[in-house]
Amino acid sequence: MRLSEFGNKEIINLNDGKKLGLIEDSDLIIDENTGKINSIIVYESKGSLFRSKPNYVEIPWEYVKKIGNDMIIVEVELDRMRKFL
Repeated sequence: MRLSEFGNKEIINLNDGKKLGLIEDSDLIIDENTGKINSIIVYESKGSLFRSKPNYVEIPWEYVKKIGNDMIIVEVELDRMRKFL
């Protein structure tokens, strides 16, 4: 799959069914040597737009379970994930 095909896909957590965000609003951490995706950085939309540092969670690529036409399904226990504040 090409990066351009990710488009407007929603990131959905299989554990609780919550929408974590859109892939277009997230960042991908890509290994420069292999071109493989290491993780997805999903930014939390809560809070002020004027914060100096946004809140986000880094989801390792191994947690991606399925990529569909409209969404990306991940299986994540968010309370166990390291959040960056």
